[in-house]
Amino acid sequence: MTGSSTQGCKTLLHPVSDLAAAKKVYSALLGMPPQFDDSYYVGFEAAGQHIGLVPAGGAQGMTSPVAYWHVPDIEAKLAEVTAAGATVKEPAHDVGGGRLVATFTDLDGNVLGLLQDR
Repeated sequence: MTGSSTQGCKTLLHPVSDLAAAKKVYSALLGMPPQFDDSYYVGFEAAGQHIGLVPAGGAQGMTSPVAYWHVPDIEAKLAEVTAAGATVKEPAHDVGGGRLVATFTDLDGNVLGLLQDR
């Protein structure tokens, strides 16, 4: 295998239409309140996994949850997966604080994500 190594799938983002209602459901499911709670994003840290709720995710093209693999070099990993047949859906871009995210589709149209922290 060539290219950069992945650090594992640690982030799972869920598009939600009603953030307040979804926050109640996920708090009950995970047995804890969110560690990050704002009008544009709610995030939980549970058993080494980050679970995020994205309001208006549907308007951003999210039609189902997206698993994000944490990688040390997002551009190298995008090049590697596209060389293997994947298609870039959303190029790498900064979502704040130096965190880069990108999404791509596999050969069956499943959306997968990459995440690189500074």
